[in-house]
Amino acid sequence: MGRVQRNGYLSEPFLHDGDHMQRRLPPALRFVLAGLVALAACGREEARSPSAARSPAAARAVEVVALINSGDRAAARDYIDRSYAASFRDFAPTPRHLGILSDLHSRSKRLRVERVTEPAPGTAEVLAQSELTDEWLRIGVEVEPKPPHLITVIRIRRAPAPAGRAATPPRTDAERIQALEQFVRRQAEADAFSGVVMLAKEGKPLFTAAYGEANKEARRKNGLETAFNLASMNKMITAVAVAQLVEAGKLSFDDPLSKYVPDFPNPRAAREIRIGQLLSHTAGLGSYLGTGISNSRAAAVDAMLGYARDSEPAFTPGSRWAYSNTGFLVLGKVIEKASGQSYFDYVGEHIHAPAGMRGTDWYAKDAIPPVAAIGYDRDYERGAGAYTTHISDLPYRGGPAGGGYSTAPDMLRFAEAFRTGKLVSPAMVRILTTPKPSSPEYGYGFTLDPKRGIVGHSGGFQGTSTNMDIFLEDGYTAIVLSNYGRSGRPVVERIRDLVRGPAGAAAP
Repeated sequence: MGRVQRNGYLSEPFLHDGDHMQRRLPPALRFVLAGLVALAACGREEARSPSAARSPAAARAVEVVALINSGDRAAARDYIDRSYAASFRDFAPTPRHLGILSDLHSRSKRLRVERVTEPAPGTAEVLAQSELTDEWLRIGVEVEPKPPHLITVIRIRRAPAPAGRAATPPRTDAERIQALEQFVRRQAEADAFSGVVMLAKEGKPLFTAAYGEANKEARRKNGLETAFNLASMNKMITAVAVAQLVEAGKLSFDDPLSKYVPDFPNPRAAREIRIGQLLSHTAGLGSYLGTGISNSRAAAVDAMLGYARDSEPAFTPGSRWAYSNTGFLVLGKVIEKASGQSYFDYVGEHIHAPAGMRGTDWYAKDAIPPVAAIGYDRDYERGAGAYTTHISDLPYRGGPAGGGYSTAPDMLRFAEAFRTGKLVSPAMVRILTTPKPSSPEYGYGFTLDPKRGIVGHSGGFQGTSTNMDIFLEDGYTAIVLSNYGRSGRPVVERIRDLVRGPAGAAAP
């Protein structure tokens, strides 16, 4: 699925980097949640004396942390009404603001404050550590200059550990496995994670475990062969399909879209947009999600394209980067035109079959089989331990932009087939996984972390949180598939730290 999720509670004012919910916002009107949403973190009591004078911004920042730690939704609702500036409060419905605060509480259990700083007038930052995940966060608060100094911005970002506080990275795979097992078990026992986690090396699993329930109503547990909604992880598969057709001489990354989709609703844009720009999210198209497709029975690419009404690029193609579900949906049509097969038949024959992905398919939402997990999110309005499903919010069927179902073993098979040149040549692997103009952290259908040598893709939707990291230099592959919304990111980050060491320098 794509990064703008307009019908979920992570929408306009929130950035969700898990996969697909991202919109640029006016700087004064945002509640930024980065690191998926580093929603799982926070930590230690402030070192200063309780009686020490605080600036209005610092006082507000400390109040916000205390509110998160309390988990008191009634108090949070009252605080939002009294202490958020109208511009910030009214930018999203109160339940969305409440949901963010409640998620921070349930996914951290407690924020232990390390220190409070004031980087600029009217701004304060709390450096804190999560009691549950051990992650470090910066919680930034900006306030109005005049009393009562109402809050105009809250930012929550993952942060490196302070100097001397970072955990010692494991030296052996045995140590990595032990640390990972302890971490994920702790998340599952706190009901902060449900799904499957796999860490492999050279195609052989080092650690694989399943947690939680695939279907709460039927009390059916998740297992290694449970199929999860991949959301935007499917974009890697679509990109590989395009790359295969390029190597077969049936299309080129430099071809205009008009060559394959002459009836594109915007002829001028079709002439300007290149295939490579669609793959790198630099074509300027938006997202067809949230346009009514969840209420449709669109099961084929042509039917899905009927909901892609954003044919006017938001910027000159190639000039900048903006995540686009519509762009990858259009690529599905390009694949059909170039191959002479339906998108689903082509991918099944040329990717699933040679990779051995026997448990991977696109299920219609009214025919989800028992082998597949149902997606859940906490329903805070109904009380502790209550969950809601989001089947009705899903498109009728997944497609080129995301929403297919797969298992952790199948995704490992895909990663190995891709990494070892079984699906495309080694030269094409490099093309797909290197930065592109205006896209330094995205190749063709693959997200990139050049500093740590990681390529892959995440996925996110209501009730879905997925990710695959391929460590190209040494053969590790990490797969996290969860049927809880927003729950996978802490596990993903912990695996990266265990394999590569913590990213970034120590926090000042």
